[in-house]
Amino acid sequence: MTYFKNNYVFIIFILVFFVNNIFAQKKQISKIAFGSCSHQTNDLPIFDAVIKQKPDLFIFLGDNIYGDTEDMQTLQEKYNLLANKPTFKRLKKNVPLIATWDDHDFGKNDAGRHYSQKEASKKIFLDFFDEPKDSERRKRKGIYTSYFYKTEGKILQIIVLDTRTFRDNLKIYNGEFSNKKEFNYTLDYAPYSSKETDSTLLGKTQWTWLEQELKKPADIRIVASSTQFGISYNGYEAWENFPHEKQRFLDLIKKNKANGVIFISGDVHYAELSAQKNQNSYPIYDLTSSGLSSTWDFAAPNTNRIQEPVMENNFGLITIFKEKNDIKISLEILDITQQKRIQKVIDLKEIRN
Repeated sequence: MTYFKNNYVFIIFILVFFVNNIFAQKKQISKIAFGSCSHQTNDLPIFDAVIKQKPDLFIFLGDNIYGDTEDMQTLQEKYNLLANKPTFKRLKKNVPLIATWDDHDFGKNDAGRHYSQKEASKKIFLDFFDEPKDSERRKRKGIYTSYFYKTEGKILQIIVLDTRTFRDNLKIYNGEFSNKKEFNYTLDYAPYSSKETDSTLLGKTQWTWLEQELKKPADIRIVASSTQFGISYNGYEAWENFPHEKQRFLDLIKKNKANGVIFISGDVHYAELSAQKNQNSYPIYDLTSSGLSSTWDFAAPNTNRIQEPVMENNFGLITIFKEKNDIKISLEILDITQQKRIQKVIDLKEIRN
């Protein structure tokens, strides 16, 4: 009798475990907050503003700390400063977190694949964000990954890119646009030409993975990129420095009939909403949120900008909701006082091939 009783308990345990995992895979979310550029020495009160919005998820888009070192003990200590911040503790307690990195938490300003400590930095990053020990992110190079959720009866895919681990060196600016009056500041980088297609931003392995992700069934796809995708050239770091890589992404969207792609990005210490034209397909919106604590003196020119930049501390918010029989997506930037500084509502039907 004891034998059957023990086995019965074991079977119930397995069933409960199985059901819980199914439920987890089908978790409903409708509100996604995100941001970038949070300096570990600041108090970061904006995290409390994020909590007040009651998001289902928060995405860190990079420069989550300012490490800027090849000394891993120093890097760890800077992560520890953020971990011990009361506002970060409250955010982590109240909102699930996912993350990618940018240059400063990768380890060095504007660094790419030649950064000497990228593997050690990766481990510290994944440990900080509680990545499971058996995660694919721990088994392969880079930190790219994806997540699936349910939202308003639709499938939501979140694609998290790694724009650091595989990226070739940037091309140093050498006066190519000296006749352009809009560039009344010092430019750092120039775009590669169409003949220089051997330069890469994502790397061969990540590109192969990305195409497979875009083939998976999804109605809405939020692509998290640490650097801006939808802007025009401005002389700083962005996808525009690798125009062939940017076009490759746009081509993959058309080729695979990947509906519902929206980019979110950070890096620049201000917020803006851009729309990238995509020939024979729908426009690609890029909602940039930066910074959670960092600010900048001016916003660079951007001919793809469709709403004015926000120079104060801010965070992004995407809300997916149903209106009558239509699915709507609200793209917002909020400041620390909860004021909506940018808002655009799009119909899901607008971003379908």
